[in-house]
Amino acid sequence: MAETAIRSPLHLGDDMAPVRDPYTGETIGSVCVVAADAVGAVMRRAREGSATARRMSRAERARVLDGAARMLEERAESFARLIVGEAGKTIVQARKETARAVNTLRLSAAEARRNAGEVIPFDAYEGSAERQGWFTREPLGVIVAITPYNDPLNLVAHKLGPAVAGGNAVVLKPSELTPLSALRLVDTLVEAGLPEDVVTVVNGGAELGAALVAAREARMVSFTGGFRTGEAIARSAGLKRLAMDLGGNAPVIVLEDADLGAAVEACVSGAFWAAGQNCVGTQRILVAREVYAAFRDAFTARTRRLRAGDPGDELTDVGPMITAEAAAAAKALVDEALAAGAGLLCGNRLDGALYSPTVLEDVPATAAVWRQEVFAPVVVLQPFDTFDEAIERANEIEFSLHAGVFTGRLDRALAAARRLEAGGVMVNDSSDYRFDAMPFGGYKYGSMGREGVRFAYEEMTQPKVVCVNGTSDGS
Repeated sequence: MAETAIRSPLHLGDDMAPVRDPYTGETIGSVCVVAADAVGAVMRRAREGSATARRMSRAERARVLDGAARMLEERAESFARLIVGEAGKTIVQARKETARAVNTLRLSAAEARRNAGEVIPFDAYEGSAERQGWFTREPLGVIVAITPYNDPLNLVAHKLGPAVAGGNAVVLKPSELTPLSALRLVDTLVEAGLPEDVVTVVNGGAELGAALVAAREARMVSFTGGFRTGEAIARSAGLKRLAMDLGGNAPVIVLEDADLGAAVEACVSGAFWAAGQNCVGTQRILVAREVYAAFRDAFTARTRRLRAGDPGDELTDVGPMITAEAAAAAKALVDEALAAGAGLLCGNRLDGALYSPTVLEDVPATAAVWRQEVFAPVVVLQPFDTFDEAIERANEIEFSLHAGVFTGRLDRALAAARRLEAGGVMVNDSSDYRFDAMPFGGYKYGSMGREGVRFAYEEMTQPKVVCVNGTSDGS
């Protein structure tokens, strides 16, 4: 991949940061780094962009989003190769992410056209018979969007699409590890007709992020990332709207009447997609004791057949983690669990940023790989004796995005869906299924607010009521 250098349109400094291929370690590009003390200039531009965005009609917003979706679809292979280069996703996974981003933009265009508000039936209430009116959905203003490295294109689209559809300006801070896909997406939106000042991209580290979050001009912070960072944002943001996806530790329950073959295939995909760097990735699999041995053996055998290596190879199943340091940290957590008595069924081999798909059993409940989001290709198998026990073990973690349950009985599927503390329950599917139009977020400490295009659009807009008095026809 040819190396590219991208400078800030604000000309806020000459410092450049490299972007490296996680698999080869080679530098594939560089971006301008914005210092935290430049946030004032960033916000001045964003305020101008907010005024520009407000002047755009819904038709104009929708036309830009549809046009960008069409361009992205036409350039899908180029975008996918860029994702492989900066994030280390396999080419098959990168193509899927690109296709999802196209869909996200199209859903956003549809939202711009349809979700304008509602008529309010004032005359349905005593004392309001002479009134009629409606509410509209108005932009918030300036939205700060902070995105992670694991879906460097589609998660950016999930911030920008609904924000643009709602008439907002955005200050986007993509992950410093994977900024190139975000920059190319913004360039595509501008090429499709979006005024340049509506989205401002800034690259930098934690200090820049903290300054953006605290800026008074920002009316909302939309953040996807880690729990600790989310807590810090909540403490420093001040009076503004917050939407946060803070990760999960997804449980999947496999009941004794489940189709084991289907459960194994779905859970292997759910656990090891994107090298396990997936906030809804399957991490804990609770299996009925009657079928535990059969599931364990089949799951382990299927995992061993996964091919780890070059993400650009069409036959690779599992690419590298985002950095060698992240892979080493995952191995350290697994080693800690093994020292505490866990059993290793396969994996736990480290080669630079490549960490082999790892399956554990007999993991103590105190181990980090049970309690925390590992965000790596690591899965824990755990037998259970009763349905109540399975639900209790699934729910004992303090944050939860998605969960899954495999069963042949509708009554038990619905019972699990009712009792599992998660933002989404996937029946006869792994926890990592997500459709870009559905509400997406977590329970407990897992998130704040919801993504999914319609739901993010509503988070990023505010109702304005118009009430007209004196509607009598005079008769």
